[in-house]
Amino acid sequence: MQQMGCNYFLLPNQIQLPIFINSLFTHPSPATFLLYPPPHPTLSTTHHNCVSSSMAAGAEHDLLSTEIVNRGIESAGPNAGSPTFSVRVRRRLPDFVQSVNLKYVKLGYHYLINHAVYLATLPLLVLVFSAEVGSFSRDELWKKLCEDATYDLPTVLSALAAFLFTLLLYFLSRPRSIYLLDFACFKPSDDLKVTREEFIEQARRSGKFDEESLKFQRRILESSGIGDETYIPKAIMSAENCSTMKEGRAEASTVMFGALDELFEKTRVRPKDVGVLVVNCSIFNPTPSLSAMIINHYKMRGNILSFNLGGMGCSAGIIALDLARDMLNANPNNYAVVVSTEMVGYNWYPGQERSMLIPNCFFRMGCSAILLSNRRRDYRRAKYRLEHIVRTHKGADDRSFRCVYQEEDAQRFKGIKVSKDLMEIGGDALKTNITTLSPLVLPFSEQLIFFATLVWRNLFGTKPATKSSPSDSLLNAAAGGSAASTAPKPYIPDYKLAFEHFCVHAASKMVLDELQRNLELSDRNMEPSRMTLHRFGNTSSSSIWYELAYLEAKERVRRGDRVWQLAFGSGFKCNSVVWKSMGRVKRPTRNNPWIECVDRYPVPQL
Repeated sequence: MQQMGCNYFLLPNQIQLPIFINSLFTHPSPATFLLYPPPHPTLSTTHHNCVSSSMAAGAEHDLLSTEIVNRGIESAGPNAGSPTFSVRVRRRLPDFVQSVNLKYVKLGYHYLINHAVYLATLPLLVLVFSAEVGSFSRDELWKKLCEDATYDLPTVLSALAAFLFTLLLYFLSRPRSIYLLDFACFKPSDDLKVTREEFIEQARRSGKFDEESLKFQRRILESSGIGDETYIPKAIMSAENCSTMKEGRAEASTVMFGALDELFEKTRVRPKDVGVLVVNCSIFNPTPSLSAMIINHYKMRGNILSFNLGGMGCSAGIIALDLARDMLNANPNNYAVVVSTEMVGYNWYPGQERSMLIPNCFFRMGCSAILLSNRRRDYRRAKYRLEHIVRTHKGADDRSFRCVYQEEDAQRFKGIKVSKDLMEIGGDALKTNITTLSPLVLPFSEQLIFFATLVWRNLFGTKPATKSSPSDSLLNAAAGGSAASTAPKPYIPDYKLAFEHFCVHAASKMVLDELQRNLELSDRNMEPSRMTLHRFGNTSSSSIWYELAYLEAKERVRRGDRVWQLAFGSGFKCNSVVWKSMGRVKRPTRNNPWIECVDRYPVPQL
C-alpha cells in the first residue's frame, strides 16, 4: 500500500484506528487498514493534517464504503497477543437513484408512446361506442339494426373491403418479431485451464513482471471473485511477445469456430442460409476482418450482409444485436448470426503500470454465437422473443471517454488503462440507461409510485434524513461530516416485478456488489453473474450469454419469463436488452458450457 497520510479517530468502543489513505490510481484494489486495541485505557484524540483532500470531501465520501474484518490475534511485533481487525475502504458505484434526471424519464415515456399510441385511442373509441349503444334498449337496438336499416350490397362490400384493407395494412406495417432460436458459448479445452496460483506462477516464470507487479496482481485476483477454473491462451505466459497477428488469428479461430460449430449443430441451420452476420471484438481487428474469416471458413453465400464492430468494449454484444435487429427488419424472412468475443492474448499487457495490469487479472477466453430469425414460421421453435433494446452512450464527456483507454506506457508497452473514476462514470451511465428502460418494462403501479416520488422531490425538495448504517457513520466521521447527515433517497422501483432473471455483465465482484446494492436485487438474482465470473472470468461482451446458459442449465427459465441482459463498456456505454421466453427451457444434455459443473454451483462463499 502506498501511504500518503495518517489520521486517528477515537471510536466509542475505545479502539484506536490508524487510517492510511492510499492512491487509487496506483492501487485500485480495496485498501486494508489495521486496528489495534489501545495499550492504555485512556486515550487522547490526535489529528494530523495529512489527510488526503479527497477523503475530506463530502462527494468523495459518498463513493466510499467500509467493511470491518476480524483478522485474529497478532502473532508478532509490538502488538503481539492483541486482537487485530482490518477496515477495508472501497470505492463503490454512486447511488444513481439519488439524482434521477427527468429528461431520461421523459425519453423512456417517449419510447413507450411511440410504440403504443393506439392504447390511448382504443379505450376512447370503446367508451364513445358504449355510450352510444347504451342509450338504446335491447329491443330498440335490434329494431334499428334489422328492421329499420336498409342495406345495399355495394355499401356492405365497400365497408368490408375497407376494413380488411386497413387490417392488412396494419399487419404489414408492423415490424416483424425478432426471435432467438438458440445460442452457443465456447468452452475451451482443459489444457488451457488455470488456477489463480498457477496464473501468478506462470506470470513469474515469463519474466515480464517484477515482484511488486506480481504482488499487486495477486491482491487483485484474491478480491476479484474469479475462481480456479478459468481459461487463458498458452502464448501469454511465454517469454516471447504474444500480441502478434499470428497469435490473435489463432485464438480467434479457436473461439469463434468452436462457438459457431456448436450453434449450427444445435439449430440445424446451414451456414449458407444465414443472410446477416455481425461480429464484435473490441481489441483485435485484423485485415481481412473477423467476419471475413467466418465467411471464408464456412463458405457462406456471396450476398450475405456482414459487419465487423471493433473498439466498442464489453457492451458491444448488445450493440451488435441491435444492428442485427435493424438488418432483419429491413430484410424479412432471414437469419442473422451475432458473434461476440475478445482476444485475451492480443490484449495482454507485459508492463508494470498498475492501472494497466487490471485487465490482465480479469479477462479470460470466451465467445458466444446467437442465431436470430424474423421468419414467422420460426415462432414455435424459438427460445426467446426480443422485446426491447436501450442504448446509452456517454462519450461526449471527456472523463467518460478516457476512463477505459488503450495506450502505451512509459516503456512503449500497449495496454488498456483503467481510470480510478470508472465506478462513478459507470454508475452515471447505468442510471441513465435504466431510467430510460423503466417506463418500457415496469408495471404501472411501480411507474406511478416512482414518478410521483420523483415529481414530489423536484417540486417540494428533499425528505427528512433516515438512520444511517455503522459503516456510513464511520465514513461520515472520516470525511469530517456528521454521522446523522445522510442524503435523502427517492423511491427505488422494484425491478424484480419487471424481470424474472437478471444477466448483468460479470465485470468484477466489486461492480456486482454495488449493482446488487443499488438495484436491491437478491442473491438469487445475482447468482448467474457471480457464478459466471467465478467459473469463466470476465469474458467481455460474451459474459451475458454464459449467464443465460447458467440459467438454462439450472432449468429456471419458464414460459413467459422476462430476462434482462445488462452490459457496460468503454466509451462509456451502458446497454440493455430484454427477452421474453417462448416456452420452458429444459436442462440441456450437451452443448452447454455448464453441463459438467453446474451441480457444483452456486459456490456458497460467493
